[in-house]
Amino acid sequence: MGSSEVSIIPGLQKEEKAAVERRRLHVLKALKKLRIEADEAPVVAVLGSGGGLRAHIACLGVLSEMKEQGLLDAVTYLAGVSGSTWAISSLYTNDGDMEALEADLKHRFTRQEWDLAKSLQKTIQAARSENYSLTDFWAYMVISKQTRELPESHLSNMKKPVEEGTLPYPIFAAIDNDLQPSWQEARAPETWFEFTPHHAGFPALGAFVSITHFGSKFKKGRLVRTHPERDLTFLRGLWGSALGNTEVIREYIFDQLRNLTLKGLWRRAVANAKSIGHLIFDEGGEPEHTWLTEMLENWTRTSLEKQEQPHEDPERKGSLSNLMDFVKKTGICASKWEWGTTHNFLYKHGGIRDKIMSSRKHLHLVDAGLAINTPFPLVLPPTREVHLILSFDFSAGDPFETIRATTDYCRRHKIPFPQVEEAELDLWSKAPASCYILKGETGPVVMHFPLFNIDACGGDIEAWSDTYDTFKLADTYTLDVVVLLLALAKKNVRENKKKILRELMNVAGLYYPKDSARSCCLA
Repeated sequence: MGSSEVSIIPGLQKEEKAAVERRRLHVLKALKKLRIEADEAPVVAVLGSGGGLRAHIACLGVLSEMKEQGLLDAVTYLAGVSGSTWAISSLYTNDGDMEALEADLKHRFTRQEWDLAKSLQKTIQAARSENYSLTDFWAYMVISKQTRELPESHLSNMKKPVEEGTLPYPIFAAIDNDLQPSWQEARAPETWFEFTPHHAGFPALGAFVSITHFGSKFKKGRLVRTHPERDLTFLRGLWGSALGNTEVIREYIFDQLRNLTLKGLWRRAVANAKSIGHLIFDEGGEPEHTWLTEMLENWTRTSLEKQEQPHEDPERKGSLSNLMDFVKKTGICASKWEWGTTHNFLYKHGGIRDKIMSSRKHLHLVDAGLAINTPFPLVLPPTREVHLILSFDFSAGDPFETIRATTDYCRRHKIPFPQVEEAELDLWSKAPASCYILKGETGPVVMHFPLFNIDACGGDIEAWSDTYDTFKLADTYTLDVVVLLLALAKKNVRENKKKILRELMNVAGLYYPKDSARSCCLA
């Protein structure tokens, strides 16, 4: 159990500092195996962009190939946004066993199964919480279907391997949706929120709470009511709660709710709840009417008392009550478009100058892809001392949009980052290569890897992008489609191993005689 107080200190949290220090020893050993001698271990960060299921599978391919090539052991930080967080979290729930993780992925997409009954049960259970939002529905009913997973472990379960230094330190990105105007106007760093196995909070403010108390109620910096730690299924939904346009997501959620009334899905959902079956189905086993849709659309005119029938036993009434409460709450959240609701641990905290931050009772955390579709802002602060960033972009669109956005963010806040001319980015985006090396006079070296590139895809980049469209459902991901995407992601790592090794040598202090000037260049 973590501290019951809010931590407001500059720099790294002590737990992260200790874990990173232990990781340095493993990094030095890994560099030696790669024939790179170094007195001090450079800090290397691997970033994964968003991109839904495409990013999830491609990021697993990247991590798997980096492990195979001996590169993953030289990495200090793993950070992700949206779909990449699903892959990164899986690395830790499988104790870093990439072979088992790949086998499990292929197995899940061979069977094409989804446990609707269990997902629905988890959603109904979540609806009992005072902070239920569309994120709960999205996590348990949508993301679980897309990934074919419903992990019940917690971020705090990842502490052991990172504290021992056997795996990189993971950082999962979100943003504070209430601060979106500040982001749009000034790219405010306070917008970014991070999760690690030890803490959750605002790195720009140096304000954190123990991960085991994320979601608990605080006032004036003290814990006043404890809530259970949220499971990884919920957090994956939070981290990946904006796969694209919000209107598309809105339509998708309503479609999912309507689908619950279909014969096959609904029968499976109530298989273990026969006590309320006669209230939903007629004697022939068919839905009497699409009452779930009608309730969602007309919840203001529907009450539990009107739906109850006489002579019902308490267990049946309780099941129906929970089900209807779930539908009603989901309708309310949809009408307000409320996502990622959680108690604000900075509520009435005297150590926060920003009155907006301390006056809100709740935070609304969403997918960081709504700001920048990769977690550069979380690894660029000087406190993390990152020397080399391997940025894997799994976008279906312009693979340099994240570079543009990060350049703008860093320029506004005087953060060292390689400067790239807009004209050059435009040129690259027309026919992206598999690897770009960006260097500046100060700050980290950035290696940027577009997933769909002319080196691997030839002239078929658009076809690849269409095949793995962000909004394609998991049902379209056959085993062959999954295997091809894994292979593409692996190839991007394998074909660029020499370049990665060269930059590792550079940041470790060993420079090639023909090393180019520290300016933005294409390798």
